[in-house]
Amino acid sequence: MVTSPPVPHQLVLSRWLGVAFGIGTQLLFLFTVVYLFLFLRFGSTRHHEIWWLLDLILAIGFCLPHSLLLAPPILSRLKAWVPSGLFGCIHCAVTCISLLALFHYWAGCDVALWRLTGLGETLVLVGFYGSWVALFYSLYLTGMGYQTGLTQWWYWFRRTKPPARPFVTQGAFRLMRHPVYMSFLGLIWFTPTMTLDHAILTTVWTVYIFAGSYFKDRRLIRFIGQPYLEYGRRVPGLPVIGFGSLRRFKADSLDRIDNAKPQVH
Repeated sequence: MVTSPPVPHQLVLSRWLGVAFGIGTQLLFLFTVVYLFLFLRFGSTRHHEIWWLLDLILAIGFCLPHSLLLAPPILSRLKAWVPSGLFGCIHCAVTCISLLALFHYWAGCDVALWRLTGLGETLVLVGFYGSWVALFYSLYLTGMGYQTGLTQWWYWFRRTKPPARPFVTQGAFRLMRHPVYMSFLGLIWFTPTMTLDHAILTTVWTVYIFAGSYFKDRRLIRFIGQPYLEYGRRVPGLPVIGFGSLRRFKADSLDRIDNAKPQVH
């Protein structure tokens, strides 16, 4: 009778750590989403003497690790230490921890650029809640599991190779290339009371979303190639803000951008 060689205890332990990390990341994501809703809706009651500097650092501090983890050099280093199926969970966990730190230390300010009441407040809140619906709808179209790392982790857990991620062009993606970003802009702009600390958050994250849309287009051009370039010629990045990197691709971009060759992603 032939028996399989024993599995080293280190491999068993690392696999169980990966399983626990994947499950824990999904629970952390759910907790963070609830906290994000409360933070954006009601703000922070914490105060600090130099609130503007603290809040500026926190707002930028969220953007940096979120972007650095997508950089090819960082991904290459991660590949040497962790299975690729856990990359999505790592990105999600770092994003959640960064947000929770921001929520905890954020300092509020009583001075407001506007305080809406009555019909104005109602309309803005409709926009705020509607942006949440649009956000989850957009994430559903792209695959919620890809956003939290659950899909990649599930295939790693089953020891199977994940399929190529589909190129989505239906639903909201018929109107814009980045409906997730558009929805998130609604979350930070639709507030009945725009305090100065919220204005800092809104300004920094709006700039970050503009930059993120540019680099996301470049990543998708690299991964998908010609089909994405042709899609970008028909559909703007954001329909209301269709200028700069968010406009439709120019006709000559088909010849200019990296001779885009599709890659598996």
